[in-house]
Amino acid sequence: MKHILLNNNSNVAYDDSNPDNVKVYIDGKLYEFKDIQDDTAENRIEYANATKRNKYSQTLNNQFENLVLLTGAGSSIGWGKDDKLGKSMAELWDDAKALLTADIFTQLLTKIGYDEKWEDGSIIKNLEKVLSMATPAIPYVPKDEIDIEDCVNKIKDFIKDACQLSLPDNSPHKLLLNKITKRKVTLPRFKLFTLNYDLMFEQSACESNFVVIDGFSFSQPRIFSGRNYDYDIVSRNQSRVKEEDNFIQKVFHLYKLHGSVNWEKEENRIVQMENPINPLMIYPHQSKYESSYEQPFFEMMSRFQSNLRKENVFLITIGFSFGDKHIVTAVIEALEQNPSFQLMIINRNIDETNKNLKPFIEAANKYSNISIVSERFEDFAKYYPDLKAYSQEDSRQIVINIPNN
Repeated sequence: MKHILLNNNSNVAYDDSNPDNVKVYIDGKLYEFKDIQDDTAENRIEYANATKRNKYSQTLNNQFENLVLLTGAGSSIGWGKDDKLGKSMAELWDDAKALLTADIFTQLLTKIGYDEKWEDGSIIKNLEKVLSMATPAIPYVPKDEIDIEDCVNKIKDFIKDACQLSLPDNSPHKLLLNKITKRKVTLPRFKLFTLNYDLMFEQSACESNFVVIDGFSFSQPRIFSGRNYDYDIVSRNQSRVKEEDNFIQKVFHLYKLHGSVNWEKEENRIVQMENPINPLMIYPHQSKYESSYEQPFFEMMSRFQSNLRKENVFLITIGFSFGDKHIVTAVIEALEQNPSFQLMIINRNIDETNKNLKPFIEAANKYSNISIVSERFEDFAKYYPDLKAYSQEDSRQIVINIPNN
């Protein structure tokens, strides 16, 4: 099924290969299409999409005390400027093959013993696993056979360059940020965690006049310290009471769990700068779990875990494949241990045979705190409900009903 929304007893789905096969179950009831005036396959799909979006918009209209967004590659794929767009792992595989030349790339796969294949015999384009297998093989393969270290370094440099993206004018990043941050200012700040290295969200924040608390100091040079996440931005001049602070709007927290193209390590400190020579990034590698125990990644990961343990927390994931062990472990722990935790998974395609997603789909069929939606990032940003912007004054309003005697 192409489109699916699950939260215990709701399911909106259709099959691309058979558009007549459209199903809409809401709260356990099957909605028929006989009442649609023009009951064509196209209208069925349009009806299913509208029903799906209406359903998840109802959930998102709630003011959750703790709102957390986790984005993966799916929020960057296809976005950028000047023909330089965010790429999928399969596209990076093809580019790496072209970079090294087909012969050397094939030789590399042979030397490290990479033979991952789909059921039809075609190769699985998992560049992360290639790097995971190639790195430990460097000392054991003579350079006169193939220089594996050189291959690995070229691939890493290529990935670094591929993440130097510029924000397009029609970016859904700006649209989503402007909507999702419209919260009561007395609530905890919206938390954005991303696994991407690019600066799309930072550029969006800059263009939309946001203040981003990203763990780095506001002085120059910008130096990382976890304690910066404990600070907030308030306006003292607008306070009615001397001791009272007004939390300003358009402020959010940003955590880059795998590093960034504008971070660099200088001796014992981590600095944010333009075009660093050696960006501090956890490259695609199966040892990402171990790397997350180093700073600043340990701080980021600790914050992610602690946020998922809070009361009334709602986690939205966008474009995340659920292939990162350390991230998935934290999400599963929250599902098992936090009774007030809710999860919404947004992905371009929901493949019910995907081994990473399958456990979550099965859980969503049983429990009401998990929703799984097949939706493109740009469409999710478009249909995310545009809530009223709450001010400090709104949160103070008290309505007193005086009876008429």
